[in-house]
Amino acid sequence: MFDRLFRRGPSEFKLTVLSPDSPAGASGTQAPTTLQAQTKESVLVAALNAGLAFPHNCRVGGCGECKCRLVQGKVKELTDKSYLLSAEELQQNYILACQSQARSDLVIEVALRDGAAAHPVVATGATIVGLAPLTHDVMHLRLKLDQPMGYTAGQYADISVPDEAGGGAAQTRSYSFATASDAAGPNAEVDFFVRHVPGGTFTDWLFTHAHVGSSLKLQGPHGTFQLHPGSSHLICIAGGSGLAPIKALLEQALADKEGHRHLVLVFGARTQADLYALDAIDQIRRGWTGRFSFVPVLSAEPAGSDWTGQRGLIHEQLGQLVGNRANEAQAYLCGPPQMIDASVAVLQQLGVPGKAIFADKFLDRSSSVKAAA
Repeated sequence: MFDRLFRRGPSEFKLTVLSPDSPAGASGTQAPTTLQAQTKESVLVAALNAGLAFPHNCRVGGCGECKCRLVQGKVKELTDKSYLLSAEELQQNYILACQSQARSDLVIEVALRDGAAAHPVVATGATIVGLAPLTHDVMHLRLKLDQPMGYTAGQYADISVPDEAGGGAAQTRSYSFATASDAAGPNAEVDFFVRHVPGGTFTDWLFTHAHVGSSLKLQGPHGTFQLHPGSSHLICIAGGSGLAPIKALLEQALADKEGHRHLVLVFGARTQADLYALDAIDQIRRGWTGRFSFVPVLSAEPAGSDWTGQRGLIHEQLGQLVGNRANEAQAYLCGPPQMIDASVAVLQQLGVPGKAIFADKFLDRSSSVKAAA
C-alpha cells in the first residue's frame, strides 16, 4: 500500500508537435516533431531546448504568444489562462505552453516560426563596457560578452541580477537587444536600453552602483519578435524603452535591403526630455530609401512649451498617421501593454490585418511580463 502511495510517476513524457507549416509526410499529412518533455519544465522550454521555433516572448504567462492547442494528453497549468485566451480558444482546448507542464504524453498543435530559433541559447558572462544615461530614467547599457551570442533583431536576453544587488540565482530580468545583431563573432558586444523602476532590484543597482568593469551573466537569445520580409508598408510603434527592439528591427531592415518599404515610426514619451536616440533614428532615416516618417508623440508635455509636435496618446494619433492603405501594412509594437492594446484595437479598426500585427509587451517584474526592473 505504501509503495502505491509514495510511488513517483515518470519524470519525462513524449511531446509531439504538429505545425500547419510543417512539411507534409509521405501520407500527405503534416510531419510531426517528437521530443522529450521533463515534468519540471514547461512545454515551451522543452520545445525551445529541442531547437523548435516555438512562438513566445515573455515566458511567464503575460503575452499569450505561446498559445497552442492541446490535441491529446494532460498538463499541469501553473497560472490562469482565461484572461489571455478567448472563449473560443478555451473551448478548443488551447493552453499557454510557458505555463503548462506535461503530466502524460502530449500532442499539441502550433504554428512554428522560422528564423528566431536558429540561434542556439547561450549562457555567458559579460562585462559592462558602457553606461550612458539617455534620459533621467533610461540607461544605455553596453556589455562585452565572454562568448558570442547570435540573435535576430527583436529578440531579448535574460540578465541575472548580481548578488551585490541582492539578487539570487533564480532572479533574472529580460531586455531586448537595442541594435541589429553583430554579437556572433569574437569580442562580441551587445546593447540594451534599460528603464529605471524605483525599487527595482536590478535597476536600482544599475543606476546607482554599477560601473564599467562590473560583471553580469546573460542567457539568450529568446523570443520570436522579428521583422517579416515583404513589400508591405511598415507601421512601427514604440513607447519608452520599447524603442530598443524597434530600433534593432529597422537597423536590420537596412542591412537586409528592406529599406525601400514605406515606414511610419511613432515614438511615445511623456515630455521632450524623455525623447532619446534621436541621432540613431536620423541615421536610419538617412539610409532608408522608401518614404520615412518619424512622429514623436508626447503625453505629458507642459502646456505652453516650445513643442510643436504631436501631443496626447499614440492610439489617438494613428488615424491620421496610418493613411488609407492600412490593409497592406505590417505593424510592429513594443512598449507598455496599455499602449499596445489600445493601438492594436485602432489598427484593426483602420484595416490592418490581425495576422500582420506583431507586438512585444514591456512590464516590470511585479506584472510578471518582460522585466523593466
